[in-house]
Amino acid sequence: MAAAGEPHGSLYDTIIVGAGIQGSFTAYHLAKRGKETLLLEQFPLPHSRGSSHGQSRIIRSAYPQEHYARMMAESYRLWERLEAEAGTQLYRQTGLLVLGPSADPEFQSCCRTLAQHRVPGQLFTSESLCRCFPGIRPYCGEVAVLDHTAGVLYADRALRAVQDGFRRCGGALRDGEKVTGITPGVVVTVTTSGGVYRAKTLVITAGPWANKLLAPLGLQLPLQTLRINVCYWQEKVPGAYGVSAHFPCLLAIRANQASHHIYGLPSNEYPGLVKICYHSGSPADPEERDRLPEASALPDIQILCDFVSKYLPGLGPQPALVEHCMYTNTPDEDFVLDRHPTFSNIIMGAGFSGKRGLWKRRGGSGRSARDGSVEDGVCSATSCCSIPCRRGLNPAHCWGETLPHGPLAHFPPVPAGGAC
Repeated sequence: MAAAGEPHGSLYDTIIVGAGIQGSFTAYHLAKRGKETLLLEQFPLPHSRGSSHGQSRIIRSAYPQEHYARMMAESYRLWERLEAEAGTQLYRQTGLLVLGPSADPEFQSCCRTLAQHRVPGQLFTSESLCRCFPGIRPYCGEVAVLDHTAGVLYADRALRAVQDGFRRCGGALRDGEKVTGITPGVVVTVTTSGGVYRAKTLVITAGPWANKLLAPLGLQLPLQTLRINVCYWQEKVPGAYGVSAHFPCLLAIRANQASHHIYGLPSNEYPGLVKICYHSGSPADPEERDRLPEASALPDIQILCDFVSKYLPGLGPQPALVEHCMYTNTPDEDFVLDRHPTFSNIIMGAGFSGKRGLWKRRGGSGRSARDGSVEDGVCSATSCCSIPCRRGLNPAHCWGETLPHGPLAHFPPVPAGGAC
């Protein structure tokens, strides 16, 4: 269980609970700065119980929120640095199409932040989108903007790389040890199923288990844990929606009047299968994630079937494979990164799952939590990690208008989308 690099002495600088991508990056940045750091994980690694497993995640700069878009330049640099250290590919540039009604405020904000941060992009009318990407049918007359810098992060590979980097820097990782008690104080004591550990600072990045750990400390965060169906759809023509065919990632805003985003990644991890998912799920206790909900509690599958049949006609009408993961969300879908209001040497990070803080920013937040200070440490390593555009994206003779680097008012006009 214990990894190489066990620090000498009985007192750690920092203990981190939760070895998902947030906790692992936090541990990695701390260890790189010479801090004696212990990373605890309740399940044997690797595992598929939380939110950091799986082969792929989207990384993008196309955010409606300016502060998230601003994080991405550093995030890309941090992923690139890790990729160089690990000596393995962690990112593949594919581009990301944001699809939505032309007058939609969120779509307009995505265009605005791309222009503001000088991110290479293209605008597409419904007609030019069909010419460039014949596998996509803008069923309701939507338009699109292409974030050229976006792509796919290889999630399992990236998590393994950052944990290996943590160990190389002298960090100690103990998996298969569930935390059973936390005693606050000037020195925090953490009791697990395998031992008792002490540290000057504690960082809790436990995903859907965060509130279970915080409750005995007199704190509950406004978190909702959701069981997400991760759906894969069969290509009718093999390779038509694949990375080798330069098919991009996809983010559909209010497509077909859906309440939440629908997102997709080109076929890559499973040959011939395209990942298309709904950005919501069913409330679930993480301890009972594998308990199947009633069929009536799976509206997302029907929403996706309807979307695929209308917008992606080159895919099969039903998911060929369904996997599962957990989301941990806040009401406004912004993550929580702060000190405990009573115990200032306990830092918590939660609510990062699958939303505005996708994997792309993970490298930065870890760097913030590393110092045991929200300002200097936690906020950097859990909230900003992605990879720069080094490998060429070949948009294969697209006819989209080039996105100018300026305010939205200076963009080429895009016709209003038709109503459904």
